[in-house]
Amino acid sequence: MDRVELVVQPRTEVGSRAVRRLRKRGLIPGVLYGQGKAAHLLAVEERALREAVSGETGLHAVIDVTFAGQKTTHTVVLKEYQLDRVKSVVTHVDFHEVKLTEPIEAKVAVAFEGEAAGVKMGGILDVLTREVTVKALPTHIPDHLVFDVTELEIGSVVHVGDLTVPDDIEVLDNPEDALCTVLLPRAVEITVEEEEEAAEEAAEEAAAGEEQEPEVIGHGKAADDEGAAG
Repeated sequence: MDRVELVVQPRTEVGSRAVRRLRKRGLIPGVLYGQGKAAHLLAVEERALREAVSGETGLHAVIDVTFAGQKTTHTVVLKEYQLDRVKSVVTHVDFHEVKLTEPIEAKVAVAFEGEAAGVKMGGILDVLTREVTVKALPTHIPDHLVFDVTELEIGSVVHVGDLTVPDDIEVLDNPEDALCTVLLPRAVEITVEEEEEAAEEAAEEAAAGEEQEPEVIGHGKAADDEGAAG
């Protein structure tokens, strides 16, 4: 795996005003921590960060971070990032320093490829979750995992345990957790529900009729007895 180099600026000022000044200069505030060392405040160029995570491993790239004017290199991964909900731009980043010989945990996206057989028949692919937690060496964390949904019929459910992953990657989520399922189209679901409700109503009416029948017979018998007495 190729290593990515990234030069960042040390940051001393904190607070909302300082952050706004950084962003006006095209810089993203952040912090670097891990390995029992003190946290380092930093600022990174937005363009440089984008290039660092645009390679084959994406957001799981192993990055060699160097502070401007220093020689020490920090081997890190992008642990977290915050997005502006309106502008969809990165507003803060957290880098976590790692050792390449020690496994780490990370959230990895799951991509569903193909068109399910059940969808071709009118069903709907309902995705319940789009990521799983894995454990592996930093250089072995994939950008994403893939599941081919082509063979899924209506009613099929894909679980975490159905994912195919390399031997050097451990999926930490419960194997029974559902990832996606193929549902009946809503129109069909409504029809089925209406049929079930109609059947229940018919059964209730039949039961009610059976309960009333002995009373009718009893009343008729009483009338006959009165006639005989007259």
